[in-house]
Amino acid sequence: MELTPRTQAVAAGRLTAAGQPLNPPIVPASTYVAGGHYSYAREDGTPTWAALEEAIGELEGGRATAFASGIATVAAVLDQFPVGTEVAVPTYSYSGTRGLLDHAARMGRLKVRRIDPGDSEGWTAAAGQVDLLWVESPTNPTLELIDFAPLAGQRARVVVDNTFATPLGQRPLSLGADIVVHSATKLIGGHSDLLLGLTVTADETLARALHDARTRNGATPGALEAWLALRGLRTLPVRLAEQSRTAGLLAERLAEHPAVSRVRHAGTMIAFELADAAAAEKFCAGLGLIVHATSVGGVESLVERRAKWPGDAHVPPGLIRFSVGLEDPEDLWRDLAQALA
Repeated sequence: MELTPRTQAVAAGRLTAAGQPLNPPIVPASTYVAGGHYSYAREDGTPTWAALEEAIGELEGGRATAFASGIATVAAVLDQFPVGTEVAVPTYSYSGTRGLLDHAARMGRLKVRRIDPGDSEGWTAAAGQVDLLWVESPTNPTLELIDFAPLAGQRARVVVDNTFATPLGQRPLSLGADIVVHSATKLIGGHSDLLLGLTVTADETLARALHDARTRNGATPGALEAWLALRGLRTLPVRLAEQSRTAGLLAERLAEHPAVSRVRHAGTMIAFELADAAAAEKFCAGLGLIVHATSVGGVESLVERRAKWPGDAHVPPGLIRFSVGLEDPEDLWRDLAQALA
């Protein structure tokens, strides 16, 4: 029976044989008795990792590999490309990814081309010129969309960071992407209590290479973190739907507020701009319910002025990244309104 993504998120990666636990257990083992499927966790994984990888792989339509963090997935993907590789990356994108790319460029390993997310001609040209397109859609933190489907199948390999959209919002492999990466720390985990990353690819050769990169570099997830990520995945469909509904409502109201000059909205995320850095800082300090903190995707609402970080200094100074949680929408609006006032 073919299942919908909502059902897959609940059902995939479970043990269904008689007498087995309904939920895959935490297996905190590094070494296994010889002769079975597992021998040493760094090389062979664990049953806990395997359950998470099976579930995410089914949702994305490929083979998943779990890593210690989202940034570890970026390092593993870049590990597949030789010295001299040219990478195109959105000007506005996750600062951790750009930081890793910039470091590789300084060390002479890679060449980096930055393209505005809205520059469709620039992306089309790059697809036939560079070796790797690193795409976010929506982008972090500006929430711009990049139509990456027409870019696939050309000279460049296409990697899509699907953290914000999640497998329930889009399945990049079905649109021609070669590799999908996730920071499961964010919406997949959903509770701000773990660090974990995932790669997914439908290319078996690439899948083995990414697994080998994890083994070689030791970027392995913890047993508890993998278990928590799988537990978070089970409620992702309902969390995503509710948070997105609230975000849509709040985005409409923010767009009408005189203190707000621009609003972008995608799924559970809102990016809105205030007059300047001082206004944005005052707004963040004036909130009572909404938490001023980094990261996104948890059940609690978070805001941050991204331009305060050196890696995002080019972002509009008054831009607020707003990760919408599961609180009552009216409570959130009252907090936003009083802080804006």
